[in-house]
Amino acid sequence: MSAPQPPQATADVPTLLVKIFGKDRPGITAGLFDTLAAFSVDVVDLEQVVTRGRIVLCALVTEPAAGLEGELRSTVHSWADSLKLQAEIISGVGDNRPRGEGRSHVTVLGHPLTAESTAAIAARITATGGNIDRIFRLAKYPVTAVEFAVSGTPTEPLRTALAPEAAALGVDVAVVSAGLHRRAQRLVVMDVDSTLIQDEVIELFAAHAGCEEQVAEVTNAAMRGELDFEQSLHARVALLEGLDVSVVEKVRAEVRLTPGARTLVRTLKRLGYQVGVVSGGFTQVTDDLMERLGLDFAHANTLEIVDGKLTGKVTGDIVDRAGKARLLRRFAAEAGVPLAQTVAIGDGANDLDMLNAAGLGVAFNAKPVVREAAHTAVNFPFLDTVLYLLGVTREEVEAADARDA
Repeated sequence: MSAPQPPQATADVPTLLVKIFGKDRPGITAGLFDTLAAFSVDVVDLEQVVTRGRIVLCALVTEPAAGLEGELRSTVHSWADSLKLQAEIISGVGDNRPRGEGRSHVTVLGHPLTAESTAAIAARITATGGNIDRIFRLAKYPVTAVEFAVSGTPTEPLRTALAPEAAALGVDVAVVSAGLHRRAQRLVVMDVDSTLIQDEVIELFAAHAGCEEQVAEVTNAAMRGELDFEQSLHARVALLEGLDVSVVEKVRAEVRLTPGARTLVRTLKRLGYQVGVVSGGFTQVTDDLMERLGLDFAHANTLEIVDGKLTGKVTGDIVDRAGKARLLRRFAAEAGVPLAQTVAIGDGANDLDMLNAAGLGVAFNAKPVVREAAHTAVNFPFLDTVLYLLGVTREEVEAADARDA
């Protein structure tokens, strides 16, 4: 058996690009290579795509022995004709040209994903000096998600160039660097209110205290970054003074998970990820969510309860904007995961430090100030769309669900 040849040793070797296209059916790939095997060629590269029942199969093979190329061409065309397929054979030299430095995965989410937006994203990639090496679909519902493998330009400038384009087009675009780390064990940390769940927990408590409107007004101002979070928290919690502790169970029952939340957590856990939550809300709810969803980490503020009543105060250190970033770092250290391999997801201004500290910060249905500052934004109401940013396909999720049903 001959030793493997380095790329430079095969750069000038004559090769044939064999392209087969037509209606897909079982056995096409095996049939092509059975046909080529008679000419003792070696496979240099191979790629196959099936779209709406039509196959495109490309095989880059070494040139056959002297005098046999004509026979190879004739034999391949005859085989393709017998299956009502089309064949094209192109002579050339060597393999594909080397990919450029700087490699990224660009994930595009659209509902729908239009030809106009796809053209604009592709043109912007080209304008940055990038080359699109491969495109494939990650999901067709509830959104269309496609991934571009891009080389030739660094990740950060590519992300910066695509962000305004995506915003103008109304699509979501995430750019992450390629490499082995994408397949490594990672940590995902989420905000809770309006991210993991659809509600603002303090507003659920406020509804039982009859002060929902006052609390909501302060909450909205804080989320827009107009108020100091700690001051606003104390002001809102003070309105809950005197509530009976039985309200805690009622609020837990009222909490609504965001669509896709269970799927996201379940899939991440199957992949070996660790998952946590940090919240400016309350441990009285996050502890329950941790148990229900099987989370690895959870940290939030704690409502003080004395003699079966809420006192209108919180105990311990406040989980604010800076605190969330500190907790992300702490969870990463405890999980043994480098900060560069963490993913943070949030929607409010008090999530910004955490989103920026993570390897990938995802603004989920977020306020404008958060969308502009985060690495990427998801503006669809399905939390499991975050999986596509990690390269997980909808088919893989469904196959795992069916297997474990």
